[in-house]
Amino acid sequence: MKKLFALLLCGMLLLGAIACTPKEDEEAADYSFADGDQYEYIGGELNVMSWGEYIDPELIPLFEAETGVHVNYIEIPSNEEMMIKLRGSEQTFDICIPSDYCIEQMIREDMLLELDQSKIPNVRNLSDTIMEISDKFDPGHKYSVPYMWGTVGILYNTKLVDDPVDSWGILWNEKYAGQIWMYDSVRDTIGITLKYLGYDLNTHSEEAVAAARDKLIEQAPLRKGFGADNMRSSMVNGKAALAVMYSGDAFACMDENEDLDYAVPMEGSNVWFDNAVILKNSKNVEAAHAFINFLNDANIAARNTEFIFYSTPNQGALERLDAYFTENETYNPPQDVLDRCEVFHDLGSFTDVFNAAWSEIKASK
Repeated sequence: MKKLFALLLCGMLLLGAIACTPKEDEEAADYSFADGDQYEYIGGELNVMSWGEYIDPELIPLFEAETGVHVNYIEIPSNEEMMIKLRGSEQTFDICIPSDYCIEQMIREDMLLELDQSKIPNVRNLSDTIMEISDKFDPGHKYSVPYMWGTVGILYNTKLVDDPVDSWGILWNEKYAGQIWMYDSVRDTIGITLKYLGYDLNTHSEEAVAAARDKLIEQAPLRKGFGADNMRSSMVNGKAALAVMYSGDAFACMDENEDLDYAVPMEGSNVWFDNAVILKNSKNVEAAHAFINFLNDANIAARNTEFIFYSTPNQGALERLDAYFTENETYNPPQDVLDRCEVFHDLGSFTDVFNAAWSEIKASK
């Protein structure tokens, strides 16, 4: 939803790759096909719309070399911008990677092509648990295949925070005034506040949304601000104490600063999914299916998640990952965390109520 790998971290990795010579005993990147999926020539172009820094850039030329398909990768900052671009652009897109509630909206508006599962054999690699949860917004996975997933929680600096981080209530603790980042997202920020106040994440109650609005306006003097990419560098550099963040971004920050930790509060939160879909007006359906299948090859998926630090739904990939990933509860949350999380659903026309409340929240000082 969503969830972008830090540009700063990416730059550091690139500089490191240029400046350093790999050690002889360092394992070379494995881009072979674990499932034996060598592709025949397909050709043509494939227009993919997704989040920035959300794929290992070495994978795209590999797919192009395998299939003869030229991939145009177009980046968008949010689901809402994705929908605007899909509706208003003269360009035709083949694949996009929207989030759960956006997929529900696209299904409702008849924007998606029903997938030919016979052309995506690598879906067998996907975790049964993840498929069961994501089935809640795309029953039977007729239109989408999970790409990355995660939770929304609190990234915090253990040197600056001396209270338990087990409740969203810490975001209203005056002790941390001026050191609290909130995520610049209407669904995420209002959503966690609804959970804190005991309401459903997908409520259609105007009273509940008003209560969340008032609580966030009350928080205004304590906030460092609303952020996105900028929160990551702030937390890595010790410039803030607390930040509402997607688990993938939090894990990347923790990799850079050992003083950082992550928690999903006891009141519950959002478990989100970004899934690959094929647009109904796709001009290269064959290549679109091949690209989704390629992304779900166990070796490819493992290398991809190692690059972007977001959680893969691919069980075959998990079996290839180092314990640094699989044993970290931010990357691989335990069942008790998942049990207190829920997916976002499309709110339909009630979205206007959320948006009106968000405008008032953003205007508060």
